[in-house]
Amino acid sequence: MPAGVIDGKALAERIRGEIAQEVRELGEIGLATVLVGDDPASDIYIRLKHKAAAEVGINARDIRLASQTTEAELLEQVARLNADESIDGLLVQLPLPDHIDEARVIRALDPVKDVDGLHPLNFGQLVLGRPTHVGATPVGVMRLLEENGVELEGARAVVVGRSDIVGKPAALLLLHANATVTVCHSRTRDLGAVTREADVLVVAVGRTAVIGPDDVREGATVIDVGMNRGDEGVVGDVDPGAAERAGLITPVPGGVGPMTIAMLLASAVKAAKYRRGILAFPGG
Repeated sequence: MPAGVIDGKALAERIRGEIAQEVRELGEIGLATVLVGDDPASDIYIRLKHKAAAEVGINARDIRLASQTTEAELLEQVARLNADESIDGLLVQLPLPDHIDEARVIRALDPVKDVDGLHPLNFGQLVLGRPTHVGATPVGVMRLLEENGVELEGARAVVVGRSDIVGKPAALLLLHANATVTVCHSRTRDLGAVTREADVLVVAVGRTAVIGPDDVREGATVIDVGMNRGDEGVVGDVDPGAAERAGLITPVPGGVGPMTIAMLLASAVKAAKYRRGILAFPGG
């Protein structure tokens, strides 16, 4: 029997409606994005973020810098946005050009405005189980699991991918939900043997069909974070044939993608609440 489909698009639309109401109640909220260079995928992501922000009433500022922008110039731009009282949330779109130290730029962000949750303070809070800002995609994954009634307590969860953006924070969130978590990566031996043990399988690698139907446990919940562009359009990291074995599965597109945008907007609202003292920020 084919898997049940986890509809991320419908849930994201509902969340965006709730965010729009919060924005009306809070007043003006400012979100700034900084894109260095002309990476086509990054350009698409930024456009989607700004379109969604406008729809819920968030004032989004789209800052574009040339690919030859120096690290010092980017850090100066970040410092200006940190000091700008009209900006509540701030993100620097990754990846950055090779000549710029991403870690240094991330450390330069005001952690209160760091809506991607990558600043060491925010990441550390997540490790400690006291999350402040957390990346939109892993938070979106958890909301999808929650809304679809997936039991995590005591479940065997496997995360394929160990990026700072998705894999590591997703694994930590699952761990804090009392799942037993395994993180797989490019050096994992016999990947399929590990993934076949998963009650919940989260795949975030960025490679088409890295997980095949035989790598999925019968009845498992599969969250496909992948967004790969090929001749057939946008496809995920999981072979579509896995739907014949899974109990629940996210489609690509229409699964995690819409949730990522929605949860970024939620993070901007959270940043505004931190800055207005509605929520307490550690050390704030």
